[in-house]
Amino acid sequence: MKRSVICLVALALLLSSCTAPPARAADHEEVLPQPPAAGAIARTYAETPAQRDERMKWWREARYGMFIHWGIYAQPAGVWKGQVVDPKHGSEWIQCDALLSRAEYEPLAKTFNPVRFDAAQWVQLARQAGMKYMVITSKHHDGFCMYDTKLSDYSIVRRSPYGKDPMRALADECRKAGIRFGFYYSQLDWHHPAQRNNPKHEGRKAYRFNAVTDKPAYVAFLKGQLRELIENYDPAVLFFDGEWTDWWTAKDGKDLELYVRSLKKDIILNNRVGKRKPGDGDYGTPEQQIPATGLNYDWETCMTLNGTWGYKSYDKAWKSRRDVVRKLVDIASKGGNFLLNVGPTAEGVIPEASAERLREVGKWLAANGEAIYATQASPFDRPAWGRYTRRAGVIYAHVFDWPADGRLEVPVAAERIARAAVLGRDVKAAIEPAGKACTLRVGAKAADEDCTVVRIEMK
Repeated sequence: MKRSVICLVALALLLSSCTAPPARAADHEEVLPQPPAAGAIARTYAETPAQRDERMKWWREARYGMFIHWGIYAQPAGVWKGQVVDPKHGSEWIQCDALLSRAEYEPLAKTFNPVRFDAAQWVQLARQAGMKYMVITSKHHDGFCMYDTKLSDYSIVRRSPYGKDPMRALADECRKAGIRFGFYYSQLDWHHPAQRNNPKHEGRKAYRFNAVTDKPAYVAFLKGQLRELIENYDPAVLFFDGEWTDWWTAKDGKDLELYVRSLKKDIILNNRVGKRKPGDGDYGTPEQQIPATGLNYDWETCMTLNGTWGYKSYDKAWKSRRDVVRKLVDIASKGGNFLLNVGPTAEGVIPEASAERLREVGKWLAANGEAIYATQASPFDRPAWGRYTRRAGVIYAHVFDWPADGRLEVPVAAERIARAAVLGRDVKAAIEPAGKACTLRVGAKAADEDCTVVRIEMK
């Protein structure tokens, strides 16, 4: 009898819980969309090696992209209360580097008004530079959203006098120009109430290794924002960052990767979606450096054009045309991509000094692009005079140091070569056998002092 009574009471409680109205969210809280369970996602995503190759094809062929760091940190531009804040660190870290509270930093949103922003001009510059894709900050570590999010009012649309969505304009212009569009997104967030400075650390480390106070709430917020970005802007790439905190785990990365792929199956993700380990995302992300040799997985070097990611008013240390061209060649010769960064001003202008260098590199690519785009890593050891790239039936010799006697030695037997000539010149190079190698007589003067390309057609 007692057992029957207990069962009846339990049943009544269950029914009452099912029919009770849901608890009302507090007025200041936002109701977030609930992401599907990870297990359900995992069952919806799978691909064969051939399918992966097809998905990665455009990215591997692109080789060169534009990275853009832009946000309210462009206003102080590396200076706070008249003092330069860590000239060796990016301006986007100023909230951390100057140890600013939210109350000190976040009012910058109220005066952020990029009235000179022109999406068409930015995309035109990317095209002139020879860049095939663009990746821009949708939300950096400061948590300020550079797009029209419905999950936070801390955005350019809701908090700034500008009141418009520059990401919408950029995505549309990229689509019209045939440039792939992508987003940077930070897991680290100094604004969200579910994160706070880590009490286990002091100073900058308390920001860098932010603690999480309500992880489920933040992960739901993060997934909700990624759903917005994917469904509203259809990005080809997501570049994650801020994964180094202890609370973001490898398991979190795998769950997020599966979630994102459930929304857009052919999207390409960097390895910072997880912990930068083998198998995380689709490609590795060496930062401000080029690996000494090629890597055995897809990779992309991201690098600044001067010394900072976000705009700094005093940083004029621009890389030269020669430096950028040779870095691009070096990366391509090792099978990687080059994501080169610019930092627009608070007014929405890409500094002319950086734009000028991008156009100069673009002119080199207009003449020599076939030796970069859709090429593969060098089949040879690195020569003393430059680098190699290749494609089916063709080897490209990228000559940095032109031989004074006009004789270029290459490790290919003469009988295997059908024709060799400098790109842009109609004059065929004479070929002199030298055992398993040969010497190409390419002329006494380089076509380009920064990098001249010799096209070697194979039989």
